[in-house]
Amino acid sequence: MNKEFVMRGQTASGKTEILNFSGNKPGYAYRLVEFQLYPSTNLPGVDVEMTASITAGKTAIAPTDVNFNTEGLIGTAFLQSNASSTRLQSDLIVINDTFLITQNLILMVMNSAGSNEPVNWQCRFVAEKMSKSEEAVTNYKQYTISDE
Repeated sequence: MNKEFVMRGQTASGKTEILNFSGNKPGYAYRLVEFQLYPSTNLPGVDVEMTASITAGKTAIAPTDVNFNTEGLIGTAFLQSNASSTRLQSDLIVINDTFLITQNLILMVMNSAGSNEPVNWQCRFVAEKMSKSEEAVTNYKQYTISDE
C-alpha cells in the first residue's frame, strides 16, 4: 500500500467537493499533511484572494469564517497575490495533521478578489496503520463529529 497519495482538483468559488475516503483499505487511517491552493487565472495579471477549508463535519465550514474551536476543521488555506507585484503576497496554511481520517471530508473554496474564478487545490495524505481497537475509536470519533 502507498504510504502517501494526492487528491487534487479545481472547484468553482463558493462550491464544495467531497474528498472520498470510502472504500479505502480497512485498518488504515489517513492524515492530511499538505494543503495548497493555486489560482486558475492569468498570473500575475490579476489580483487574487482565495481561501479554502477542509472539514470532517456534516456540512462545509465557510473558509472565510473559520473557527479553530470547531473539532471537525482539519485544514484551512489562504492565498493572496497582487497584480502590481510579481511576487506572492501571502500564503497561509494551517493543518491539523494529528487528525486521523477514516471517512469522507468536505472541501470548500472561495475566491473573493472580485471574481468567481475557480480555485485549484491539492491535498497530500499519508496512510497510518491502526489496530482494530484504534480503528474503532477513530471511526467513532469521526462519526460523532460528522453527526453534530
